[in-house]
Amino acid sequence: MAGPNVPDSVKIRKLMNALQDKVVLVTGAVRRVGAEIARRLHAEGAALALHYRHSEAEAKGLVEELNAARPASAVAFQADLLQAAQLPRLVDEAVKHFGRLDALVNNASSFYPTPLGSIVEAEWDDLIGTNLRAPLFLAQAAAPHLALARGAIVNITDIHAERPLKNYPLYCAAKAGLAGLTRALALELGPHVRVNGIAPGPILWPDDGAFDAAAQAKVVSRTLLKRCGEPADIARTVLFLLAEAPFVSGQIIAVDGGRSVVL
Repeated sequence: MAGPNVPDSVKIRKLMNALQDKVVLVTGAVRRVGAEIARRLHAEGAALALHYRHSEAEAKGLVEELNAARPASAVAFQADLLQAAQLPRLVDEAVKHFGRLDALVNNASSFYPTPLGSIVEAEWDDLIGTNLRAPLFLAQAAAPHLALARGAIVNITDIHAERPLKNYPLYCAAKAGLAGLTRALALELGPHVRVNGIAPGPILWPDDGAFDAAAQAKVVSRTLLKRCGEPADIARTVLFLLAEAPFVSGQIIAVDGGRSVVL
């Protein structure tokens, strides 16, 4: 920890290299919040294995961007997280490429309404698969490598894991499972691997238009800071948990502008 007499320039350099020589696998890493997480960790020195499912063009663009800033520091791997056999392969590819793995960020997620009475098995498979099963099996595959590195896992949960959102019972159940899994993994993988979660509130609205202007305004009105957050708010918290919180494990941090206080 920098003392009071350390020049500011030295403190800044230390902050800018918080993840120097570390390798991080980020799922759902090339769009929206995932891309912001990737850029923030890369700016702090991390080498990145970027997972994507369908967004090949975005993946290529982000890899080119990051490697232009620091050569050979980013690579993208395609995988369908619903296919269990592909999960260990994703970890193996990251380790084979970089030679190590220091952190796993389970960010990929499906999100859409499933009103009770209309739920079908395919929706169960998708929402539970992306939000709960994939993080479990990725963590299991990554665990030996993370233990060697004394590394960490960050799971992106949701404030609605604790307080359900109307018409989203499957999504809420999946994220509640992920919150429980986060604590269980912290118990299973300690003392060598730290496991924590981040529960976002209103950060980015869904692409499907499920929240119209009135619905958005209602959410914001019941958020203590009276505004939406930004992807950078999540990315900064991921960075904190990976690089600045060596005595934090088994915790879930709400990054929601205070919305969960009044849900």
